[in-house]
Amino acid sequence: MNDQRPLIIIVAIALVGVVLLTKLFLIQVADDSFLKRAERNAIQRVVDHPYRGLVYDRKGNIMVYNNPLFDLMVIPREFSVKDTARFCEIFQISKEQLIEGYTAARKYSPVKPSPLIKQISTTDFARIQDYLIDYPGLFVMTRAVRSYPQPSAANALGYIGEISANQLERDTTKYYRQGDYVGLSGVEGFYEKELRGVKGVKYKMVNVRGVDKGAFKNGEYDTASVAGHNLTSTIDLALQQYGEMLMAGKRGSVVAIEPKTGEVLAMISSPTYDPNLLTGAKFGTNYLELNRDESKPLFNRPIMAMYPPGSIFKIVQSLVGLQMGVLNPNTTYSCNRSLVACHNHPSPVNLFGAVKYSCNPYYHQAYRAMINREVSSNTFKDTELGLNAWREYVLKFGLGGPLGVDLYNEKGGSIPSSNLYDRKYGAGRWKYSTIYSLSIGQGEMLVTPLQMANLAAIFANKGYYYVPHLVKAIDGDPNKIPSQYRTKMDVGVDAHHFDMIQDAMAEAIYGTAARAAIQDITIAGKTGTAQNPQGEDHSVFVAFAPKEDPKIAIAVYVENAGWGGRAAASTASLMIEKYIRGEITRPALEEYVLAGKFM
Repeated sequence: MNDQRPLIIIVAIALVGVVLLTKLFLIQVADDSFLKRAERNAIQRVVDHPYRGLVYDRKGNIMVYNNPLFDLMVIPREFSVKDTARFCEIFQISKEQLIEGYTAARKYSPVKPSPLIKQISTTDFARIQDYLIDYPGLFVMTRAVRSYPQPSAANALGYIGEISANQLERDTTKYYRQGDYVGLSGVEGFYEKELRGVKGVKYKMVNVRGVDKGAFKNGEYDTASVAGHNLTSTIDLALQQYGEMLMAGKRGSVVAIEPKTGEVLAMISSPTYDPNLLTGAKFGTNYLELNRDESKPLFNRPIMAMYPPGSIFKIVQSLVGLQMGVLNPNTTYSCNRSLVACHNHPSPVNLFGAVKYSCNPYYHQAYRAMINREVSSNTFKDTELGLNAWREYVLKFGLGGPLGVDLYNEKGGSIPSSNLYDRKYGAGRWKYSTIYSLSIGQGEMLVTPLQMANLAAIFANKGYYYVPHLVKAIDGDPNKIPSQYRTKMDVGVDAHHFDMIQDAMAEAIYGTAARAAIQDITIAGKTGTAQNPQGEDHSVFVAFAPKEDPKIAIAVYVENAGWGGRAAASTASLMIEKYIRGEITRPALEEYVLAGKFM
């Protein structure tokens, strides 16, 4: 038995050896999971961010393009610094910034890359790139920020910025990651999905010091990014720039529309700002300064400012009255100034004269005829029913709610209903004498400059409009824009009612806005003066031209500039001439507008 012990020991050792060899074989040959783990430890997954789509104006001029910048990324677990002072000197950041950036990155993930220093310029990148080898866990990711060759249309184009935590939570597609950039306003925000493109991924080998050793498996698993779609804007850049020049030193809006399509030719918010300020590393600082500016350059007045429309609303009143059958071209009222103030003009006037001379008492009486239809024996109830019926007509003109322009945060104004007055005065406790200011576009009525320009387009088109929009094609294809911008909207007023109204608007130019007349171009327009309890009244003007074949509809709203024939009509006239003729033949009028400083 003792003689067999060595043999048993040898067999046991042999069996153990076989087991160990078998296990080793399984680990190294049959099972590649350990190999894959090793490979992952030596592989960096780098997201390839696509270039955002470019934005052109309607004539093919570039409005927005991409400018390459670099983000210094850090993988916290691999990152180490022996000499903090030298690191901060090389990368030109403070010790506090380094600690803050590293802490935020480690909180996000100790093994995933996060931005440590954002938006490094090409010049600074050239200076630091040779030092990256000295710091494991660092690498550079190429980014693109927006650049604007012409500092125009800032409020319409919008800007991009780093995605917020709330936006990340709402991202059900899981497209975005911390540190990504996203459109935050304007066209950039509304068309984010079209502009952003498709991300790619690259896998690269790195050694223990984090030095790039080339593509993993020759790029077999890499996917290329796909650039975003290019947008052709409806904006006429030359017209936009000219309008911004005219509005310098003023507070207000100019919106010009091509009536037959709803394409926005110019959208000017004044005061404005240079869109290049909201790009690059100084985005945060510049944004705070702009946001604190008392003139509110970030406030997009064409779609967000709401004002009483003033006398321009008399055109809507005329058309509604004609369609309701309450008015006809021969309906005549006296200019009874005991009802409401008015300026000197012949009296009495028919509907043509009421439009031409902008007669306030006429519309006071005409509106009362529309509202108090004697459909009820109760005067209060009669007014309520009349107001609600009238309101249904007015809403079809694109008032009382957002039009649906391709920009976020559009306001809808207000066309008051009986519910509003019931809450304000009590049910059955108000009547026509309570609401008569609506007859001339005052009171609780509010509209935006965009809605005013759309009214001008409706007057030009004799009863229809297309929802105003700022993008006319995606990758050159006009059929790719949202269908709502290719759908005709009818306002429910017969086309023949517009004939007399257009003629009266053309005559009105020589009555209340003679300065706006252009030789050989017939303008149909309407001035307005919106009351302002806080100071000088606001100057309002809407128009379209040429009257025979309208190419442009426009609304100008200049705050604190007085009556509409002053600043607003002159500005609109110059814009019309610039668009139709391509040049200005009235330098004296241009000087008159530029001299007006109303802020």
